[in-house]
Amino acid sequence: MSVGTDTQTRGSGPVDVRITTRAELALHGVRSEAPVQRPDGAGPSDDGHVLVDGANAALPRNPDSPYAVRDGRVWLGDEDTGLTLTAVQRPRFYDLTTADGTPYEHIARLHGSDVLATTVVQTCIRYAEADRCRFCTIEESLRSGATVAAKTPAQLAEVAEAAVRLDGVRQMVMTTGTTTGPDRGARNLVRSLRSVLQAVPGLPVQVQCEPPGDLVWIRELHEAGATAIGIHVESLDDAVRRRWMPGKSTVPLAEYEAAWDEAVRVFGPNRVSTYLLVGLGEDPDELIAGAGKLIDRGVYPFVVPFRPMGGTLAARDGAGAPSAALLRYVTEGVAAKLRAADMNGADQQAGCAACGACSVLRTAGG
Repeated sequence: MSVGTDTQTRGSGPVDVRITTRAELALHGVRSEAPVQRPDGAGPSDDGHVLVDGANAALPRNPDSPYAVRDGRVWLGDEDTGLTLTAVQRPRFYDLTTADGTPYEHIARLHGSDVLATTVVQTCIRYAEADRCRFCTIEESLRSGATVAAKTPAQLAEVAEAAVRLDGVRQMVMTTGTTTGPDRGARNLVRSLRSVLQAVPGLPVQVQCEPPGDLVWIRELHEAGATAIGIHVESLDDAVRRRWMPGKSTVPLAEYEAAWDEAVRVFGPNRVSTYLLVGLGEDPDELIAGAGKLIDRGVYPFVVPFRPMGGTLAARDGAGAPSAALLRYVTEGVAAKLRAADMNGADQQAGCAACGACSVLRTAGG
């Protein structure tokens, strides 16, 4: 199956206009102010955080987008799309600093309206150009002075407590750049988890890392209090992995499969997720089929559009985003499999699938 440019228009077939519009917003963004932004980092970035029909959404800030916001509604020219849009307001915890003068915003950031997110270690052993994931800018935010290289457990606990108390944060995401040790960053996550949950007992937290060399770290993360875990592969096609993630692709898919299986055993079904990026060149039907196999494993495939952002190797080399037709096709195919398995991202309680902002899956019923 090949889905090329988005030639299908509204009313030309059995297309859910709401899903189509949401896919176009994810790719083309909207002409709207966004007080909460994330200009760079390890994942889909350069976005403004808003609520679309009351749900978290991370949309590109694009003054050239065909979509605009008037009176709290999304318009395409003179057409009211039927979607509402409200900007997420700047949280109060951003006004605070630690005792050593570090702004709280440099330690953790608000994602959507109620998710606190942090990259515990902002460097990665795979960031040399020959090894770097072509869509990643994990160290660019460090170079720009927007964050610090390593967040201490005490700093994370302090910020998490304030974010919950002042801004009603209801979940947290902890990711990390890959470190040199065999745990690949899990050890730092364990220490950070314990500190945060001592300060904010019961806060749902998702942790994210590469498959640790010793799978015992998955149990350690669970015992430290993690609610869910993301082990992100981005593509299930080895040729795509080698092209887009030359360093990360040296970790065989078999290691990911072993880590997913162990994580499902420890955390339970639908408490484990992985990113799948749409637009890297993977055959869409194979991507959907691969997502189905993940679902059968108990792993939630969080399908997200690739969007080249400033500072990435992909943007430097002129790579483009997928068409809205391709994104819609894959999203609807994966969402159908999720519904058939009665697997819902919100049930994870914490993490990317629970937030849903970077994907169109929730709009498609996944």
